[in-house]
Order: sequence, then C-alpha cells, then structure tokens
Amino acid sequence: MKIYLAPMEGLLDHFLRKILTEMGGYDLCVSEFIRINQHLLSDSSILQVVPELKNKSRTSSGIPVKVQILGSDPVCMAENADKIAKLGAYGIDLNFGCPAPTVNRNRGGAILLKEPDLLFQIVQSVRKAVPKEIPVTSKMRLGYESKDLAIESALALEAGGLEEVVVHARTKVDGYKPPAYWEWIAKIKAHLRIPVIANGEIWDVESANRCKIVSGCENIMIGRGAISNPNLANQIRANDSKRLDWNQVVSLLQNFVEDMESNSKHVHSSGRVKQWLKYLAREYPEAKHGFELSKKITKSFQILENLKGMNLSELVG
Repeated sequence: MKIYLAPMEGLLDHFLRKILTEMGGYDLCVSEFIRINQHLLSDSSILQVVPELKNKSRTSSGIPVKVQILGSDPVCMAENADKIAKLGAYGIDLNFGCPAPTVNRNRGGAILLKEPDLLFQIVQSVRKAVPKEIPVTSKMRLGYESKDLAIESALALEAGGLEEVVVHARTKVDGYKPPAYWEWIAKIKAHLRIPVIANGEIWDVESANRCKIVSGCENIMIGRGAISNPNLANQIRANDSKRLDWNQVVSLLQNFVEDMESNSKHVHSSGRVKQWLKYLAREYPEAKHGFELSKKITKSFQILENLKGMNLSELVG
C-alpha cells in the first residue's frame, strides 16, 4: 500500500509537509498548485512554493514531492512543466480538481472536467515536453456539476499520456460535504489501465479500510484527515487507531512555528497555527479550546504557551 499526502492550497505548504512527513507513513507528497498563466514562471516563484526542489525534490525526511501545476493553456502548461522538470522535479502533477470559484472562473481546476478534449490536449502537451523518466500524473474530481463525464474525463487523461491519477470522489458542486462517492472511483478504475489512487473523506483507520474496499484501490491519498490527525498515515499502516497524545501534538506545533519563524519573512505564523488548530479540533478538544483562547493573540509562541499543560478531563468535564 502507498499513502500519499494531498495538495491543499493555502494550508499544506512545505512547512507542514516537513512536519507531517517526519512523522512517517508517507510514500509521496504533492505540492500546492502553481498557477500557470500566459508567461514562463521564474525560478524564484517556483522555489517559493516547492523549496524541496533544492533538495532533489524531497522533504528533509527524504519523501519525494511532485510539483502540481494548474492552468488551461496546453502550450503554457507544457513550457512551464519543462522548466519545472529542469529544476529537478520528481514528477509533474496536473490539477483538475480545485473547486475554488476564483480558480474555476479563470478556467482552472475542476471546471476543466467539462472539457475532456482539453484535458487530453493539456496532458499530451505536458507529457511531450517533460523527459520520459519524470512521471506526469493528475488529481481529478468526479466532475463539475455532475458525474456524467467522470469516466470520459479519466479516459481522456489516460489517452493523453498520464501515468497515474488520483480521484477525489466528489464533484466540484459537492465541495467537501460528505459522503465521498468511493464507488465511482471503482467505476473509473474499471475503465483505466493506469494506477488509480483513492481520495476523499478518509479520516481514520476505519474509513481508510472502507475506502479501499469500496473503491477497489490499494493506494490512497489523505489530506484533511492528515491535518486533523498528524499520525493518521502510521495508524492506517499499522491498522491501529492509537493517536498522539496532546503534548506530542504541541511539540509538533512548536516545531512548525520555529521552522516558519526561522525560514520565512512572508508567513504569518500565528495565523497558520490557528488554522492548524481548527483542523486539530476535530480530534482534540484541547485544540478547540486552544483556538478559542488564541483568537485575539498575534504572537505564535504565546499561543503555544496557552496550549501546554491543558487538562483533558477539565475540558471535557
């Protein structure tokens, strides 16, 4: 079984990739998307999103990172994919799943699933531009408003030369609302020769096992579940639901802050800590309480001090 760490725009950046992959359990990561417009990206703009390219496209713990790009122009996508490949990318991943309205209005992400012919053209152009030894893969949803073109879209991706596809088992209109329609991943998988990775609504060991059974996929990608439960990949591998205790989570948050504070002038670390706490609150009542305490705090280390030594019995009592 392979477990991939999902790309999550505005959340799962290189700082969080570093923290989560150091926990273990992951085989591969995919970066946040890099938006491709009508120009060739600079090296600095690419490296800002994926600094792992300076480390042979791997996290500090050695986990490979594919670079995800998003756009609708086959020529521009190909030219920028070529440039990213020359910077040493482990792989190029194409975003056909982002549901954000601003992205979709600009013909990016999930809206392209309305146009299977264009999907084919984009993949074919990128595949021709990138050296054969560098894989070209994609993440897609089941469609935009409906699932009517799900199989046709997946077949178009394969025909264009795609080597692997992650299927998020919801349409754009579904957003992130449960359920995830894992049975549709199985339908897509039945029509493809390339590997299919299952994604969507995997929060714990039980849902991971059910997803694998229903989708027919051995390999999975986790995103929000990994943010909410930092040890989820290891739990799935061991088929054991034992999670980190709160003090271990606080240590992760402290490492996260220290890394941001020492390596970036552009990241507001207090906001990122609060953002992570909101996800952690799904699993940890301490995180929910800590988030409420931290709403008006602007210093990350003050937030961390509030999180230390919380008494679970007092919070749930």
